[in-house]
Amino acid sequence: MCGRFLLTSPVESLGRLFGFPERPNLAPRYNIAPTQSVVVVRSDPELAGHHLALLRWGLVPFWAKSRVIGARMINARAETLSDKPAFRAAFRHRRCLILTDGFYEWQKRDDGTKQPYVIQRRDLAPFAFAGLWESWEDKEQGANLETCSIVTTEANDVLRPVHHRMPVILEGQEAREQWLQPSSGPADLQPLLRPAGEEAWVARPVSSRVNKVTNDGAELLDVPEVAAAEESDEGRGGGGGSPRKAIGKSTEDPDQGSLF
Repeated sequence: MCGRFLLTSPVESLGRLFGFPERPNLAPRYNIAPTQSVVVVRSDPELAGHHLALLRWGLVPFWAKSRVIGARMINARAETLSDKPAFRAAFRHRRCLILTDGFYEWQKRDDGTKQPYVIQRRDLAPFAFAGLWESWEDKEQGANLETCSIVTTEANDVLRPVHHRMPVILEGQEAREQWLQPSSGPADLQPLLRPAGEEAWVARPVSSRVNKVTNDGAELLDVPEVAAAEESDEGRGGGGGSPRKAIGKSTEDPDQGSLF
C-alpha cells in the first residue's frame, strides 16, 4: 500500500512536465497523509487539455452514504479495479495523475519495530502515480466532495525488501497520456498496471519522525537516528558497524565498488 508521500517540486517545473497551465502557490509538503488534499492532474473535456486540481485523498464512491468510507479507500488494487464496486466506475471514466517526488514505506524489523524508507527516482525528478477520482454529493453541506485513490500493484525488486506492494507509477509521457485519455478502456490500460522498472529507483531509510503526521519538514528525509549513531560510533573507531544502506539496483560498473 501507499500511506504517505511527499511533493516539494516547484509548481513551474510540475506544470512543464505534466502539461497543466495553472500556477497555484503550492507549499513544499514532506508528509502527505490520507484525508489531506493532494495535487492531481486530470483531462478536462470542457476546458480542453490537462488541468491541476486539489482533491481529498481517500476515494468516496458516488453511491456512499457517508464520506467516512474514504479513509479506507486510499489505495485501489490494480488486480481488481474492474471488479470492485468502489473503483470500477472511476477506473473506466475518472482517472488522474497524482503528483509526487517520492513515497514512504515501512520495513518490519526483527524486534517488531518498523524502519521508514523513502522511495524516489535516482535523479530526484517528480513523477506520477496512477490515480482514480470521484465526485460525491455531500447532501448535508450542499456541496460536492472530490476525492481520489492511488492505484497499487506488486512491488518491484527495489521495494520488495521493504514492502510487498507499491503504487502504479506512470513512467513517461506516453503512459501518462494513455492513462488520462477518456477513450482508453480497461484492455488499453492493463499494460500500465505493472511495477515500475528497477533502474531509475532507490529506497533509502529516513528519520522515524515521518511516523507522526504533524511532522512535515525536510528533516524527515534525514539519515535515521540508528544509522546516524552507528556512523558516529564507527568514526570513533568503536566498530559499531556500517549504517543502513539505500536499496536499489546499481547502475555502476560491476568491477567497481557499489554504493548500494
